[in-house]
Amino acid sequence: MALLTKALIAVIAAEHLYILWVEMFAWTTTGKRIFTSIDHTLFEKTKGLAANQGLYNGFLSAGLIWSLFIGDPVWASNIAVFFLLCVVIAGSYGALTSSKSIFFKQALPALLVLLGVLLIP
Repeated sequence: MALLTKALIAVIAAEHLYILWVEMFAWTTTGKRIFTSIDHTLFEKTKGLAANQGLYNGFLSAGLIWSLFIGDPVWASNIAVFFLLCVVIAGSYGALTSSKSIFFKQALPALLVLLGVLLIP
């Protein structure tokens, strides 16, 4: 993978580490400021649900970071493709079921990086 592609994968991974942090550790503080469409009385009640969701974002990030350390370029690309597709699917589902902005914040950037992985050797 090209250096630029790897850098962009790292950005996507960092975004999901940030989401992990918000959902697992700052749901009742930062989460309230980010997710303004949710009734503020629900944050304390949904801490466990948000933490679970954050864990999944951590798995996405871990897979993307893993792809950056794989020595074989074909294998590294395959792992990156898989985890970027997971982000695209999750972001698209979130856009359909929660907020259209999720597509532009998560799915579209991952889709563009995915195209870079597939098209730039």
